[in-house]
Amino acid sequence: MRNGLYIETIRHLHCTVLRAGGELDHAGRVRFSACLNAVWDWSVGPVLVFDLADLDFYDSSVIGVLAMAMQRMEEEQGSGRIILVRPSDHLLSVLRLTDLLSRVELRESVEETVAELMLDESARGSPSSAHQRFSTPRR
Repeated sequence: MRNGLYIETIRHLHCTVLRAGGELDHAGRVRFSACLNAVWDWSVGPVLVFDLADLDFYDSSVIGVLAMAMQRMEEEQGSGRIILVRPSDHLLSVLRLTDLLSRVELRESVEETVAELMLDESARGSPSSAHQRFSTPRR
């Protein structure tokens, strides 16, 4: 029995956190891509923080989602950033093999990443963070 995919998004003024858990397969990729498109403009750039550590299973669909985000950022020629938090060794290997690793930033903690981004924004004189949380249930 499949557990499905759980996606949680948290909106900050300076970034959007996308946390996924469960199983990310082709059907999940469609949902995750739609979710990503829905939150694209939540932060300037955008700055997207992906926490995929709770994925129990993923196939090449995870690369598809990340590659789609990278391609869209290039097309829009903005100041977007993709930050991966606690990526598995397997995901790092796949990103390295597909030459995508150089296009993402790696971090150890969502909380530390959000705090770092908030400090960066404060140093530039931007307002402090407010956030909203949205989730999609497992299917």
